[in-house]
Amino acid sequence: MARKKLGDLLKERGYINDSQLQTALDEQKSTGKRLGHILVESQTISEEQLLEAISDRLSIPKVTLEAMVIDPAVAQRVPVEMARRYTLIPVFAIGNTLTLAMADPLNFIAIDEIKYHTGCEIKRAVATISEIKDAIDQYYSVADSLKDIIGGPRDGADPLLAEVLTDDQDKETESPIIRLVDLIISKAVKDRASDIHIEPDESTLRVRYRVSGAMREEASPPKTMQRELISRIKIAADLDVSEKRLPQDGRFMTRVDRSAVDLRVSTLPTIHGEKIVIRILDQRNLMHSFRELGFGENILDSWTNIIQKPEGLILLSGPTSSGKTSTLYATLQSINSIEKNIITVEDPVEYSLPLINQIQINEKAGLTFPTSLRAILRQNPDIIMIGEIRDSETAQMATRSSLTGHLVFSTMHTNDAPSAITRLVDMGIENYMVVSALKGVMAQRLVRVNCPNCTETYEPPEQILKRAGLSGAVHGLTFSHGAGCTQCKGTGFKGQTGVFEYLEVTPIISEMILEGASLAKIRDAGRKSGYIPLFEAGLEKVADATVCLEELLKETSNIEDYSYQPQDVEATTSHAGTI
Repeated sequence: MARKKLGDLLKERGYINDSQLQTALDEQKSTGKRLGHILVESQTISEEQLLEAISDRLSIPKVTLEAMVIDPAVAQRVPVEMARRYTLIPVFAIGNTLTLAMADPLNFIAIDEIKYHTGCEIKRAVATISEIKDAIDQYYSVADSLKDIIGGPRDGADPLLAEVLTDDQDKETESPIIRLVDLIISKAVKDRASDIHIEPDESTLRVRYRVSGAMREEASPPKTMQRELISRIKIAADLDVSEKRLPQDGRFMTRVDRSAVDLRVSTLPTIHGEKIVIRILDQRNLMHSFRELGFGENILDSWTNIIQKPEGLILLSGPTSSGKTSTLYATLQSINSIEKNIITVEDPVEYSLPLINQIQINEKAGLTFPTSLRAILRQNPDIIMIGEIRDSETAQMATRSSLTGHLVFSTMHTNDAPSAITRLVDMGIENYMVVSALKGVMAQRLVRVNCPNCTETYEPPEQILKRAGLSGAVHGLTFSHGAGCTQCKGTGFKGQTGVFEYLEVTPIISEMILEGASLAKIRDAGRKSGYIPLFEAGLEKVADATVCLEELLKETSNIEDYSYQPQDVEATTSHAGTI
């Protein structure tokens, strides 16, 4: 029996009508494009509908690559340049038969070339173009892709790259240098990296990504490309290419997967050349709820209550890259409304927030935190957000602003929440002003999350249990960590979550501040009113297998400041299941 034509199958399924089919056939005659691609481009049908029809017509399976784990060794059988050229990827191999997921399973030129290259018999499957491209980015490293971009000129086979390497002028977008920069950035964004580090060494040029808080080496372009690669990034960030002796800062925008990504660029002169760090500010990472940030039930209730106050000073504390900015932005978005005048002063402004007036600090022009705050107070604000309290003058202005009927948010660098109180006093804020202004302090850390695909139970070493204060208190309890798999690239971790502690300035704590009580006494009083230190708060995430014990210990060093007993640990985790 004759195989049905694609157009007839689409009509039978009700995806198109006679008129739409005829229009597409007419365009096919004039352009030579495939019928299915014409219908998808015109948005007459979806890509999924086309794949279903192709799968039915050719009697080949349709695969969903997002749900598959491909063996990297299988993917490597087809070179990355060939996979990108034909929009396909090997998905599994059985004996001498290699199965390809293809966007166009009728591309017999591609099938013959891969059959010749691998020496395997080829079986076809069909998948969407977007899924195949994402899988290529996931299973082929940047180093693999670099071979396609810079592999040729090492043998003199690519005259275009040779031209780039001897000419500083900005070429067309097809230039290998531009393609290399785009590749490094797009791969970092898709891997959800927060930073890209381009580091010159004596004989190498190293590229590292910071993913989930940990550095990971990704690719090593040739040392000979160092000058052109760094110059390209500096040109994009509108920096002085000729200045190589002083640090510079800039930023530029790019698009990855049709989404705008803001890139903040910092240069630093080293003995082997300029080091570049690119901070990735992806707007898609901004829209997080408190629960997505890692808030537990108790912290969520306390924080939601405190941020609804009409006035007062609310502080977030933690080291650099602990997620304070994300928490602040999520807080501002939760209380933002057309009825409120919200003004922020930041250094730098990382994300643009709708309906919020954001000020970028410019110290060279004299626009500092204190001068900005003085101007803000004349703008009749309801809520003020100060990026960071760095000095006594800013602390004084923030405190006085909160005492004049404004709700003020800010951050400080302290080890825990109680330490923020003594830090304000050390900055010269009178005790009575701290008591009157400060409403609450939240400290936080970011910890890496166990990869959900390879999480397994294990027994931590006795030394780790002793450090955690859990030795002898874990009878019948279980711990979990990520064993490492292809989805987490062998790290055992995938993503990050926050660990939080919150200290409310209660009447008892206010009285202790007025009396000049020690930090230890303030901590003890806080614990009696419900304050739970970072490590103990993190045990709940250990209990539900979200975080491994070693990771929690690594990020919450304040455990040594407390003398809690095993029964305290059991009480902390009893509501959360087994550890």
